[in-house]
Amino acid sequence: MVDAFTDRAFAGNPAGVVLLDGPVDDGWMQAVAAEMKHAETAFVRIDGEGDDPLPLRWFTPVAEVDLCGHATLATAHVLGGGRRFATRSGVLTCTADNGWVEMDFPADPAEPIEVTTPLRAGLPGVTVRAVARAVSDVLVEAASADEVRELRPDFAALAEVPGRGVIVTAAGDRPGLDVVSRCFYPSYGVPEDSVTGSAHCTLASWWSPRLGRANLLAEQASARGGLVRTTVDQDRVRLAGQAVTVIQGRLIV
Repeated sequence: MVDAFTDRAFAGNPAGVVLLDGPVDDGWMQAVAAEMKHAETAFVRIDGEGDDPLPLRWFTPVAEVDLCGHATLATAHVLGGGRRFATRSGVLTCTADNGWVEMDFPADPAEPIEVTTPLRAGLPGVTVRAVARAVSDVLVEAASADEVRELRPDFAALAEVPGRGVIVTAAGDRPGLDVVSRCFYPSYGVPEDSVTGSAHCTLASWWSPRLGRANLLAEQASARGGLVRTTVDQDRVRLAGQAVTVIQGRLIV
C-alpha cells in the first residue's frame, strides 16, 4: 500500500499495488480491489523480459478504469521510479526526478456544456462559472477556492451525472498555488477521491491557458490532501508527485 501525491504517510491518496509474476483472472483482480477498498488498486505484470512496457491495469472496488494517476505513481514508486507501462490508455512513461515521479499522460481537455439538474443538485453552495465535459469527467469551475473547500456534495445526485465523475475546481488561494480541486466518483464506488492524478490531465488543460503558464502547482483539497505538479506539452500532460510506501505484504489466496 502506497500513499501517493504526498511526502508523508497517511496523507495523499492510498493505492494498492499488486506485483504479478504471471497472468491472473479479471474477476480475481476485481475481488482483490474490492477487498483492498482503496479508490484504486493497480495490478502490474513484472515477469516480462527486456525493456518492453510492463502491463498495468487499475481497478476501483467496483470496476476497472481506463486511467489512474495516483496508482500509476504508486506503482512506479514501488518499482524504483523510472518505468514504462502498457495500459488501456496507451504506453505511459514514468521518470524519477529528485524524489518525485513524473508521469507522461495524454491530455484530456474539456469542452463547455450546459449545467444539468444533477450537477446543480449535487453541488449546493457552488457558484458555477463554467461547466465542461472531458473524456473521463465533468469539470465545474467554481467562483472561489473557499467554495471548493467548503463544499458538502450530494453524492446521490452526482452519481446521476454521465461519465466517470465530477471535478470541482477554482483558482488557487495562496501564493505559489495555482489550482484547487476536489473530485467525486460515487458511481464508481468512490464518493470522494483523495488525490486524482488523471483528473489533472483535465485540470491542467483547463487552467494552463487561462493562467498563461504551462507549469502549475495544484492542490486537491480532500481531507487527506495532496499536491500535483502539472506541465502541459501539446497533447500531453506531465504529472509529478511524491509517494510513501506504508504497508508491504503477500496475498495468500
